[in-house]
Amino acid sequence: MKADVLLGLQWGDEGKGKIVDVLTPEYDIVARFQGGPNAGHTLEFNDIKHVLHTIPSGIFRPGQLNIIGNGVVIDPVVFKKEVEAITALDVVLKNNLLISKKAHLILPSHRILDAASEAAKGQTKIGSTLKGIGPTYMDKTGRNGLRVGDIATRDFTEKYRFLKEKHKELLKLYDYPYNIEEQEDAWFEGIEEIRKFEFIDSEIFINEQLSKGKKVLAEGAQGTMLDIDFGSYPYVTSSSTICAGACTGLGLAPSRIGEVLGVFKAYCTRVGSGPFPTEQDNDTGSTLRKIGHEFGATTGRPRRCGWLDLVALKYSIMINGVTQLYMTKADVLSDFDTIKVAVKYKVKEGETALFPHDLNDILEPVYVEKKGWKCDVSKVTNASAMPGELADYIAFIEKETGIPVTIVSLGPDRNQILFRKR
Repeated sequence: MKADVLLGLQWGDEGKGKIVDVLTPEYDIVARFQGGPNAGHTLEFNDIKHVLHTIPSGIFRPGQLNIIGNGVVIDPVVFKKEVEAITALDVVLKNNLLISKKAHLILPSHRILDAASEAAKGQTKIGSTLKGIGPTYMDKTGRNGLRVGDIATRDFTEKYRFLKEKHKELLKLYDYPYNIEEQEDAWFEGIEEIRKFEFIDSEIFINEQLSKGKKVLAEGAQGTMLDIDFGSYPYVTSSSTICAGACTGLGLAPSRIGEVLGVFKAYCTRVGSGPFPTEQDNDTGSTLRKIGHEFGATTGRPRRCGWLDLVALKYSIMINGVTQLYMTKADVLSDFDTIKVAVKYKVKEGETALFPHDLNDILEPVYVEKKGWKCDVSKVTNASAMPGELADYIAFIEKETGIPVTIVSLGPDRNQILFRKR
């Protein structure tokens, strides 16, 4: 048996959480493979709206197992709040959530370092969520990190204090006021909450389950265009958000990857700083933001909005080896007479359909226009009932990318979903 991988193909916020929730009944295990509480996966069902930051999006489906993999970084404070919020919805977590011993912990001093570093950058800041993600991954690669498995050791507190003192030395480089100690009580309470769950060697566990014929869905966070290697550097996250990240973030061999399920919005959004070729900093962008409720699930920041970028999308498909496309938020475009799609970039040398090394270079999108469907599609339940203009929009994307669009999301609720060609 092979694991399927679900990930975002844009700058995050593609609607991965809803899609995972919808697909979970088809799987035995949902495993998150990278990122931290900078992620915000929003799920809506039974008149409930819930945002997950660390716990996999399959948690609300009874009977399925959820795993926080070794590639994830965990903030105990956020984790405790998340557990409490889910438990309040009568979901029993202890039996269906496992945590990798190799997942790294975010310390209060990581969050402070993140804030101090971002403040020092001034106008050149990258738009960090200030959750301590970057400094935690820096400690991981610098071989100084604190891991979930360390919680069970006798000298855990000593390890924590050693790393905290190291961070205090680093903070001397910044003119930034802080008080680590006032955050420690909540942090250690979070550690006690984590202790209640089973710690596993997730790489061994997942491979054993695959060998037994169990179906595994690997869930990514953020999006391909925020990948540390292949995203719009330096305005990226600190982990590998692409399909290869599922291998390193869960301990899967490349030969054990099955379907690669790429999620993208029918348009584009981005939170924070960084290049965004198709951004519409005008009435069009404002309309997309208003209709699509485009505000960050984690930070609450308004998202920058723009048209679909096929140059970037095809690049993401190539990097990930996408086998199926899932399009979300098609309903948001229902009010537009004309919908634009970028198919090339104008650069100094002429026009190109290739994704450039540096998106900060001056470029201008080359658009094609598609006719809008101008009707409510939120209640459409089968492909034959789709307006012709929406079907044409999907067919155009399939022709340009060479990949089938097999799921279309037509609203935030788990029931507002349309399956095609699966």
